[in-house]
Amino acid sequence: MLVGHRYRGVIGVRERQSNHLDSSAAGLYGAVSPGKRFPSAVKAHSTRNGVGMPRTRIRSLAVAAAVAVLVSGLTVSIPRASAQTDALPAFPGAEGFGAYATGGRGGSVYYVTNLNDRGPGSFRDAVSESNRTVVFAVGGIIRIDSRISVAPNITIAGQTAPGGGITVYGDGLSFTGADNTIARYFRVRQGVGGTPETDSIGVTYGKDMIFDHLSVSWGRDENFSVTAGDLNQPLDQQPVNVTIQNSIISQGLDPHSAGGLIESAGPISILHNLYTDNNIRSVKVKGVNQYVNNIIYNWRNEAYILGGSMFISHANVENSYFIAGPETASPPFVRGNENFNLYASKNFHDGNRNGQLDGYQVPRDEYTTVTWHDEPFDYPRVRTLSPQDAYRHVLANVGASKYRDRIDRFVVAEVQSLGTEGKIISDESAAPINGPGPIPDGRAPLDTDQDGMPDHWEVMVGLDPRAPDNNGDRNQNGYTNLEDYLNWLVA
Repeated sequence: MLVGHRYRGVIGVRERQSNHLDSSAAGLYGAVSPGKRFPSAVKAHSTRNGVGMPRTRIRSLAVAAAVAVLVSGLTVSIPRASAQTDALPAFPGAEGFGAYATGGRGGSVYYVTNLNDRGPGSFRDAVSESNRTVVFAVGGIIRIDSRISVAPNITIAGQTAPGGGITVYGDGLSFTGADNTIARYFRVRQGVGGTPETDSIGVTYGKDMIFDHLSVSWGRDENFSVTAGDLNQPLDQQPVNVTIQNSIISQGLDPHSAGGLIESAGPISILHNLYTDNNIRSVKVKGVNQYVNNIIYNWRNEAYILGGSMFISHANVENSYFIAGPETASPPFVRGNENFNLYASKNFHDGNRNGQLDGYQVPRDEYTTVTWHDEPFDYPRVRTLSPQDAYRHVLANVGASKYRDRIDRFVVAEVQSLGTEGKIISDESAAPINGPGPIPDGRAPLDTDQDGMPDHWEVMVGLDPRAPDNNGDRNQNGYTNLEDYLNWLVA
């Protein structure tokens, strides 16, 4: 196997039509214009219509691909649910605002062939250039001594790693500016050796990203933040169209210990995740947020923070379950104000720590002060389970679950205790965590032509294992042959 081998296929792949924010009538970020915060008269209309503007304005946009809402000082174009049904998802099961990221589709293949921090064949080298699909010929722990920045237009296919998969341990990853990211099935664990005031994973700007089946922990500041900070900036300086789904965000390190900041005038979806053993921010929201079927356990203070600021926010919060653990000392929803426009439905809180899942539906008065909406915002349609079914589904499937490592098994078992176990930690090397390992290495299957697809699979589907054809589309389904293989691995 060639170290750091790159192969670029020559067979084209059909392009999809984008239905993202930048596909609105105004073009790339063209729907952004200076504006003012909601006047009280418009706020009253927003409660009836659920889109933050008078009814007559909604009719005028009914045929457009997007609906505009005012978020702080910007008029933001939000993709309509009905406008996204014909586009090709990043992979089967991709949902939310980031569902149509293209990753490295049609680009080259880069094999990670060692666990080194840097150099040919390393993960750092693999993600340093655009238009790649990153596959793994090794499994184990990649120990890094400085932060890794990921380039745009990359697919990181952690599901290809043999053995116990991949853990990146050290100073964390930055996806800032990494437009069109698809990142799946690997672990990022920062730890006490990471740079202070940085996150395990961070995004401060960039568009069209989806993070699926990741395990993210031990952040020095936050575990996983997608935040612009200042929502008055131009949208090309903020995150836009981002999804975090089916992931474990756990054990942020004290003294801060935070799940994540989700703060952008661009839309962000948080779907089917487990947040556990984080002191605060599971999550803190400002801007445009879709939050569905998440399980939150053993927060100490402030689980879902409803803005807590002057910025205007619009959020759908649905069918999530907040379960108190041994250290929980606050209600699930805190720090709302009238700038936070909220549609909330069927969120449950189990606060009795009795080892049974027997919570109650959170009533309106426990969401603190918000501007209520009786209908959900027209955000992308997503699979929505009851809170009780979401609890079972999330615990069975989240994280880098193709091989669930010792750390993920540990935190899931804490949640399953339903109130009796759980601890917010300050040092991942101390007992009972004792660091990130072990991760078995395994052996990669033979791939003669180095196109990212092993010989046995190519033979099975009728491809030639001696002819690189990763960018072909043998079944004309819109996905490349390589994407079909990646999707097959975790079907």
